[in-house]
Amino acid sequence: MDYIAALTPPFLMATAFTALIVTIVKSQGGANKAKEDAAVDAALAQAEARGEQRDA
Repeated sequence: MDYIAALTPPFLMATAFTALIVTIVKSQGGANKAKEDAAVDAALAQAEARGEQRDA
């Protein structure tokens, strides 16, 4: 029975990790992809503009 106790935590962690990866993959794209991409582009542009102002 010790082998069951030894294998349970890794099995649970592997299951949770697999569920996390599946959730991440399923959440990619979809109807909001363009809106999310635009938000990221705007944030990057704003960060870049701030970086250029500091260098000047």
